[in-house]
Amino acid sequence: MSNTYLTKRQIVIIAFLLVAVLLRLIPHLPNFTPVTAIALFGGLYFTRKSWAYLAPLFIMVISDLFIGFHSISISVYAAFLLVSFIGTQTKKPSVFTIFLSSISFFIITNFGVWLIGYPKTWTGFVECYTLAIPFFRNSLLGDFFYSGAMILGFNYVQNKYLNLA
Repeated sequence: MSNTYLTKRQIVIIAFLLVAVLLRLIPHLPNFTPVTAIALFGGLYFTRKSWAYLAPLFIMVISDLFIGFHSISISVYAAFLLVSFIGTQTKKPSVFTIFLSSISFFIITNFGVWLIGYPKTWTGFVECYTLAIPFFRNSLLGDFFYSGAMILGFNYVQNKYLNLA
């Protein structure tokens, strides 16, 4: 691989991430967002591990400047880093990888919700996760939709335009 290929490839990856974040800013169904897909995509396709974590995280912080930070933002970013890690450890994307990313994001972010908004009891914990289940459906649908679109779109662009050497 030449340096030009890597540079073009990284630019295309960043462009995909930016488009996904822009989609996060427009009106959408509750929890039907590209958030998990952004983290997974960055982990899957950046060859430099630091970029795999920092670029998607930086892009999310920028979009949160417009949307607003919330009391669970730290949990969201922690989940984001774990999903990026899942992407860096995956040889190729799969339905399992997307599902694992979705479950991980759900568990971590709702743990944050439990910490700040529910009694610190077993009953409070169960109530928090039980009440979150209806929101998980849209999250899961969004994760599969956006991950699929980003992965298939990037593979198409990579095969059509970046493998010209």
